[in-house]
Amino acid sequence: MKNYALNTMLILMGLSQAASAEPSPELVYNLKGTIVKIHTVTTTGGQGSGSGFVVAENLVATNCHVLGNAVGVNVAARGETYAPVGVRADWKHDVCILRFEYLPLKPATFGDSEKLIYETATFSVGFPGGAAKPLTTTGRIKALYAMDGSYVIRTSASFQMGASGSPLFDDQGRVIGMSTFKSPGANGYFYNVPAKWIKAAMSLPETDKIIKTAAPFWDAPLAERPYWMQVVLPMQAEKWPELLAIATDWKKQAPDDPEASYYLALAQQNLGKTQDAKANFRITLAANPHHTSSILALARIARDQDNPSELKGFSKMLSALDKEALESLNLESPKLAGQSGQ
Repeated sequence: MKNYALNTMLILMGLSQAASAEPSPELVYNLKGTIVKIHTVTTTGGQGSGSGFVVAENLVATNCHVLGNAVGVNVAARGETYAPVGVRADWKHDVCILRFEYLPLKPATFGDSEKLIYETATFSVGFPGGAAKPLTTTGRIKALYAMDGSYVIRTSASFQMGASGSPLFDDQGRVIGMSTFKSPGANGYFYNVPAKWIKAAMSLPETDKIIKTAAPFWDAPLAERPYWMQVVLPMQAEKWPELLAIATDWKKQAPDDPEASYYLALAQQNLGKTQDAKANFRITLAANPHHTSSILALARIARDQDNPSELKGFSKMLSALDKEALESLNLESPKLAGQSGQ
């Protein structure tokens, strides 16, 4: 990032898209009519539950793992229960489409999961914890991970068991993804598969039985998972040499992926390789001006290197994108507080 003013301008231009806002009650009310609670009876006789949403007439999308051990499935809608008559399954991507007859619900509208921007406001409606009524959670897009012709979406909104299969909406109420899985640990990341995969699964051949044919990509052995999943545990455990090794391999495999540059920079920063880290953070930010984590890291480096002009520029970027990140920086550096609005 050679031109801090230009990056600040780009971020401010995109502020209306990046700002986090609560969806209107009217919008949420209308969307709840597309959401269903999925009940399953497992092979051991137990009960399971998940979420789903209508994607076309008589078609409901959910995660395949919600159905994985089921010998019986039904959904609740308008006080009645309905059993599916067919299923279309993409087990690798954890997307299943259930077909019903005479399901009295209207479908949700799809958005474009291929044109998303970091820090854009999102919300989800589902049944976390097996809630009796659908609940709404809000957040923002924190990362987009390239995979199989689309992007897995990480958001700041958490979700619990039972919310798997919930639709992820943009601020206009259009489906951009589906809540699917989280990383291990107390400070786990929350991931959503993209709408593009859901739409593709709608065209798959249909069967009349739920037959698991593969494990989802996120449940593969650790070494076989995408790099963006492999980096999480060493990052959280602060195992910086391990993170450096994984990120280095990632960068070699995907030299243009800004997330690969970010995690490489993060490892370098914590191993004392500050100049190398700055270079890679700037590579990330040049490719993605909305990458808040890189802006925050560069702000900390500018503060530690006593570079007030850079610190002021990065603080403006944070103010436009993520005021919580700016507040965290202010708490670390009281002298910055008076500069953030300049």
